[in-house]
Amino acid sequence: MLNNGVTMPTKYVFVTGGVLSGLGKGITAASIGNLLKARGLKVNIQKCDPYLNVDAGTLNPREHGECFVTQDGAETDLDLGHYERFLDEELTQASSLMSGRILLKVIEDERDGKHNGNTVQIIPHVTNAIQNAIETAAEGFDVHIVEIGGTVGDYESLSFIEAIRELGMKVGLENTCYVHVVYLPYLGASKETKTKPAQNAVRELRGLGISPDVVAARSEEPAGEGVRRKLSMYCGVAESAIALLPNAASIYDVPLTLENDGIGKSIMAKLGLDDKAPDLTAWQEVVRRATAKFDDSVTVGVVAKYLDNQDTYMSVFEALKSAAMWNDVNIDIRWIDAETFSDAALEGIDGIVVPGGFGSRGVEGKVAAAEFALSNNMPYLGLCYGLHMAVIAAARQNGLTKANSKEVDPTSPDLVITTMAGQEGKENTGGTMRLGNYRCDLADGSLAAKVYGASEIIERHRHRYECNPAYTDQYESWGIKASGINPDNGLVEVIEGINHPFFLASQFHPEFKSRPNHPHPMFDGFIKAVTSNKHN
Repeated sequence: MLNNGVTMPTKYVFVTGGVLSGLGKGITAASIGNLLKARGLKVNIQKCDPYLNVDAGTLNPREHGECFVTQDGAETDLDLGHYERFLDEELTQASSLMSGRILLKVIEDERDGKHNGNTVQIIPHVTNAIQNAIETAAEGFDVHIVEIGGTVGDYESLSFIEAIRELGMKVGLENTCYVHVVYLPYLGASKETKTKPAQNAVRELRGLGISPDVVAARSEEPAGEGVRRKLSMYCGVAESAIALLPNAASIYDVPLTLENDGIGKSIMAKLGLDDKAPDLTAWQEVVRRATAKFDDSVTVGVVAKYLDNQDTYMSVFEALKSAAMWNDVNIDIRWIDAETFSDAALEGIDGIVVPGGFGSRGVEGKVAAAEFALSNNMPYLGLCYGLHMAVIAAARQNGLTKANSKEVDPTSPDLVITTMAGQEGKENTGGTMRLGNYRCDLADGSLAAKVYGASEIIERHRHRYECNPAYTDQYESWGIKASGINPDNGLVEVIEGINHPFFLASQFHPEFKSRPNHPHPMFDGFIKAVTSNKHN
């Protein structure tokens, strides 16, 4: 990196959290990346999670939210989705680091004799392995942002905290900025914002050897300037380096709030970089649209089974919102429980989305939703599992009444969805599915080709079951057609309805590539169809 004509080393921004979890460290880290990229810097970003899992592929989505998938097939925490959307960059496996992966590497090295007979310990072996992974991910970038999952003080996070403390000393504190995200509770009885938990969180971090350079203070309600002064006094951080982050109308407003609070300038100064005004014009338009109230509205039903955590379908929801705001319509996204689904649940619904999933629970409701869309010309968007449900629905409507997926009923006489070659016996193991980018050729004149405006695409996958090729020659008699095919293995990637206003489903997950500044073509096409269908 050149800074005023001088070659500079990679700079590091470390983001930690205190007081409690769920504060929005991921949004804060992504927003910092947004501001630095807007200043013309080449930015990378990484999540370090304290879980002992090797990756996020086997984590329960009810508890942890969606499993995000990178272009190279890494199954990761949902924060990587925020990173990609805020930076408009495609990340890789290197951007996701879990304790299990680090410990596995250290133990494998010990078994291979690479520690030369030394006693293997958390310090230095685990902390060194963490630092190596961070430095490897940082190679070739001007600034590398690292979010440490969990809350400072958690036992499982200590090795990561120590690793970034040591790394700061190694690369030089002049090349390092520590950002601590804390919480400001509001007491309604006394109508007072309390700073003591934030002070204690900073003290806890200092006790581990790290003094924060920037404090981002989250709150439910706006906090007064007196709070900023108090935090500065008792946390030892300059007022200009304290951001007050009340709940925002849109998460996409956070970069602008940080910039207005001077945090971009503070970080640039701490890293020894010459500051310049960021180009936030395009992002300001994103925020304007994300917070706008349009004249037109649509209602979309998401037929799903994980209803107790909106984060389970984070990328799907963000993709729908992005498509709606760029089509100048408000969107009301309604949960529809697949397990209790009936046609009555679709009253007032303008379009149906069936997102990805696994297992048999709620399958019949999802199939019924696809059948309704086929029979009633209602716009339908199927994502991965939603494609399986669509094919099953079409088959059942055309005589194969027991058609099913091998995942749901392996005894079905008509397994229109089956295990893909080489996956037999691996149904309950992690990291063995078709993951990451694969090519797809779209049929000339198809709805898919029209929506994409292209004939060749690359999309991200996460699945084990596929359309059974033994049935694809019957599709057109069922009222559907395979309009997207993988050119390398002949597998069906996209199906669509024949003589239907919009019935489109993909084997891949288009939501992972949608951005707030440019919605994914499949979601854009879906919202256009929903809007048109509503008014016709």
